Amino acid sequence: MANSKTPKERQFVSASDTPVKTGEGEKKASAKKANSAAVEKAQSIRESVSENGGKTPKARATSLRIIAVILWLVAIAFEILVIALLNGTLYIPGDQTMWLIIGIALDLICVVSGSLLWKHSNRIDPASEKNKVKFFLWNNMGVIAAVLAFLPLVIILLKDKKLDAKAKKIVSIVAAVALIAAIGLSIDYNPVSQEDLAEAKQEALAQNEGIAYWTRWGRSYHFDPNCRTLLNSAVVYQGTIEEAFEAHRTDPCDFCAEGAEAKQIEAQAVANTDETEVEADESAND
Repeated sequence: MANSKTPKERQFVSASDTPVKTGEGEKKASAKKANSAAVEKAQSIRESVSENGGKTPKARATSLRIIAVILWLVAIAFEILVIALLNGTLYIPGDQTMWLIIGIALDLICVVSGSLLWKHSNRIDPASEKNKVKFFLWNNMGVIAAVLAFLPLVIILLKDKKLDAKAKKIVSIVAAVALIAAIGLSIDYNPVSQEDLAEAKQEALAQNEGIAYWTRWGRSYHFDPNCRTLLNSAVVYQGTIEEAFEAHRTDPCDFCAEGAEAKQIEAQAVANTDETEVEADESAND
């Protein structure tokens, strides 16, 4: 039932290797081969990190976070330059309104770029959810940076009385829109925790030797390469569960990951209920 759909052709693509095409009639053998290759790759990655001093996920995440913080500092520097241009401390010949808008745009680019890197680092090395406040703040550092990089500027613009009324209106609207956009793009709408990753790794090791599968557009990770939700995908990516999380595939599939476990628990609950009813009937007969 679950594998009733048969794909005409698929590619199993490792997170770092070349794709392998699979045609009709070769699905199971190819999937098994792809899974074996992925398992070997996962083992080699672990050996490389532990024995050869390779960069750990935490180290890679730290590098991304450092770059993010630098970008946020550059964004605040652009904000300071725009404020200096507003109050006359900085002079640039030409259209002042144009320079103000350019400064705000550069500010926005730096803030959003830093926030995207920060969110990506949190997929590689997520924070613990034990401290709820710290977890929330850590996953939304980009929002804090966005507020720092735009709110003071918006307040100063609204209080400014020297700027031309038309220019003030245009620049204020641009700054307000930039603030809203920066906050919206910096929010982590689906944060993951250390506990989420640890649970996913444990399930992956138990069900599929630590290997996960995902697609280009799907938001879920899978443990079965022949899951019915994957059969119509032309390209199926494979890798460790850490690589799946890094690819922002943090939602377990309802059929071959979380769903399978839920069905097992439900089946066990039904079996326990039946046993209880049988024991109750025997007690009544006695």
